[in-house]
Amino acid sequence: MPDEPFLAATRASYDAMAAEYADMVTSDLDAKPLDRALLAAFAELVKVGGAGPVADVGCGPGQATVALRRLDVDAFGIDLSPGMIDLARRTYPDLRFEVGSMLALGLPEASMGGLLAYYSIIHVPWEQRSDVFSEFHRVLAPGGQVMLVFQVGDDRGHRSEAFGKAICLDWYRQQPDEIADLLRRAGFEVWATITRQPDAAEKTPQGYVLARKPVEP
Repeated sequence: MPDEPFLAATRASYDAMAAEYADMVTSDLDAKPLDRALLAAFAELVKVGGAGPVADVGCGPGQATVALRRLDVDAFGIDLSPGMIDLARRTYPDLRFEVGSMLALGLPEASMGGLLAYYSIIHVPWEQRSDVFSEFHRVLAPGGQVMLVFQVGDDRGHRSEAFGKAICLDWYRQQPDEIADLLRRAGFEVWATITRQPDAAEKTPQGYVLARKPVEP
């Protein structure tokens, strides 16, 4: 795993608040019909592209991983935080969860049918997004699909406390068109960029980008 300072800080922060964070997000998708619809579209694209396993990268407590499994794709979770992975394994004992970094996934080249990053690229410094997307491209098979979800904006922030616990967590908002451009530079074909307005619990619009690794001629 790359020795990046932001990785250590992010890992320790999510370890510290794993149980409280899981309680907050476990039913998150229940109130997000568009997210559920787009996850279903992503699952269908994976099947059309030739199926294969789907990595939910930055899976946290596994709420999106299990949603994908219910859509009949072979999904498993990867997260930087051992605390999150332990919790996900206890909550969903029939699913596979592994500790790992999106900068070095530890997966064979061209082995994945899909890759989901559901609000997980938000902790990657802007200047390192290209490295992450290159790693995503490496592990996806030709025709493999990627779906990214994030908060829309141009600002960054820092949290030193959550749920009454000390943390050290940076976050970065994203612009859908910029993400799409970075994905194209990494070798992807972009299917769609979508922005929805914030709901009552959100401060910013939410962004979605779907893309695929081209099929080799």
